Parts: sequence; C-alpha cells; structure tokens
Amino acid sequence: MELQLAIDLLNKEEAAELANKVKDYVDIVEIGTPIIYNEGLPSVQYMDEHIDGVKVLADMKIMDAADYEVSQAVKFGADVVTILGVAEDASIKAAIEEAHKNDKQLLVDMIAVQDIEKRAKELDEMGADYIAVHIGYDLQAEGKSPLEDLHKVKSVIKNSKVAVAGGIKPDTIKDIVAEGPDLVIVGGGIANADDPVEAAKACRDAVKGE
Repeated sequence: MELQLAIDLLNKEEAAELANKVKDYVDIVEIGTPIIYNEGLPSVQYMDEHIDGVKVLADMKIMDAADYEVSQAVKFGADVVTILGVAEDASIKAAIEEAHKNDKQLLVDMIAVQDIEKRAKELDEMGADYIAVHIGYDLQAEGKSPLEDLHKVKSVIKNSKVAVAGGIKPDTIKDIVAEGPDLVIVGGGIANADDPVEAAKACRDAVKGE
C-alpha cells in the first residue's frame, strides 16, 4: 500500500518545501489542480527538480486532447498523470497509451462518475494503472465518505490498482486502510496539520500496518 501527499493550496516553492519535509513517509507527491491552474506545468517541473526518491503526480483532471496533455505533463517531469473517469473512452485510451509509451502511469479520477461499478470495470479493461475513488471537496462538506465507493470499486476490478481520496486524515485513515486500497491520498490532513511531519508519519504507519 502506498501513500500520496496531495498539495493544492501552496505555491510551487512552498509545495516543494513541504514535500521535502515529509518525503521519507510518502511514495508520491501530487501537484494539485489549483497549483497547476495558478502556476502551470512548470510547478510540476519544479517539484521534479527539487525532490528525490518519490514519484511526482500532476493532477491534470484531463477531459480532452488527452494524449497531448499527458505528453506535456510527462515532458515537465510527471511520473503519474490524472484523467477524469467521465471523459470519453477514446480520451482515456489515448491517455493510457501516451503514459505507457513514456513508461509513466495514468490515474483515472472517478469524481462525479454516477455508475461507479460499471465505469470501474470499463476502466480496468482499458488498462488504467490506478482507478481513484474520490469524494470531492464540495461533497466532503456534506459529510460524504469514500468508504462505500471504495468497497464497490474493489469488488469489480481485476488488474488496476485502487486509489482513494477525499478528506482522509490521520485520525480517519485506519478505516480507509482496512478496506485494502493500493494507494491512499491525503491532502489537508498532512498539509494543514500543525506538524505535517508527524501527520505524515502517522499516515505512513497506518498504511504500512505499524
């Protein structure tokens, strides 16, 4: 089981500083969509150039022109790129092909997917590296948890890895870990903690069963 730190609300320099503080406890560090909106793909490149030993994920949330957008993210140093599960099949297939051509990985974000089991099966057959159950910020505010959707996705896929994101914190991560995902994504639970290093360590210990 892997742990990913999602960073959304910092600039690229602050993001790299935070990532380096916790890099011993995470496997992947994510440059979130807000940072990419604000600073572009050079923010991904900056992270790639300023951290060692962890993968860099570009949270592009691609919907169209998928092979081109994946190629650009890879050019700027991304090891993993995201596309939305509600995108067209042709877009997702093109994104997977482009990522794999460059020995990189594609994560399909299931945010806003209505029939999550049906779509997960389809994405699994397409060859997605990760299928990510994701409760977005707006639904988190309504108290929705990713646990139910995580269970559904895990029950139907055979080849892809399962990722999970959405309001996960050090004090709630054990419930998520108990469902056995392959990748647990934590954002504010680490980034906004009083002691991000201690929070990252607690999450890592939960993920590793320590």
